[in-house]
Amino acid sequence: MISQQEILDAHILIVDDQQSNVLLLEEILRDAGYASIASTVDPYAACELHRQNRYDLILLDLQMPGMDGFQVMEGLKEIETDGYLPVLVITAQPNHKLRALAAGARDFVSKPFDLVEVQTRIHNMLEVRLLYKKLESYNQVLEQTVQERTAELSASEARFRRLTELSSDWYWEQDENGKFTKIFGPVFEMLGPQADGVPSKIKDDQGARWDEAARDALKENLAARRPFLDFVFSRTFPDGSQQYLMVSGEPMFDASGRFTGYRGVGRDVTEPMRR
Repeated sequence: MISQQEILDAHILIVDDQQSNVLLLEEILRDAGYASIASTVDPYAACELHRQNRYDLILLDLQMPGMDGFQVMEGLKEIETDGYLPVLVITAQPNHKLRALAAGARDFVSKPFDLVEVQTRIHNMLEVRLLYKKLESYNQVLEQTVQERTAELSASEARFRRLTELSSDWYWEQDENGKFTKIFGPVFEMLGPQADGVPSKIKDDQGARWDEAARDALKENLAARRPFLDFVFSRTFPDGSQQYLMVSGEPMFDASGRFTGYRGVGRDVTEPMRR
């Protein structure tokens, strides 16, 4: 919401080649309580004044010598690149009203001035303008916050990935169907290219035979969607040597509680197991 004080503190520019009109509008604005009022009788100065001060409202006369109000609005469009012109036009020509609105003006007041109409239109237009600016500022803050959170998440993921790399030989993630979705490290070299992350053949591509009982126990954990910690299973190569692998994993669920897959880490623990 916009407070009454915020509206009265808004920055207003009057552009009219007739000094008498400028003085009248200034008096109307001061009597209504507006505190920040600027004016010029030179239409050529209007755009530069707005570029420097970014007024919340410009009261713009349409009929001025040399450069009319329509030309001033064209210049203002180059400054207000978002297309919002905070312009309330002043005209004595009824046929100019629709043309002015089509050119980008937000509202109009007619000459000769009606005091209540002028004050009401100015107040309403400032309220909308300030709401627009507040929304724009909020969106900028929101966008910056999103960028900061995204950067934080990226940094957190990078730290997690590095920690995983340091503490294990591989990291893996699977979807709800057991298909690998993320792999860091030699998963396939360790397990073979199995769809569900568990060796499905007694003899793998290297001619090694997997410990069938341990393999079945691991598959049972995965099927039951249970977490497991430091689960060890092994395979025996044709030369009689053995390799021991240790894996830990946990099921993943979305916000609604739906199972979405598994993630875990693994290490080659052959040397410790031989001791």
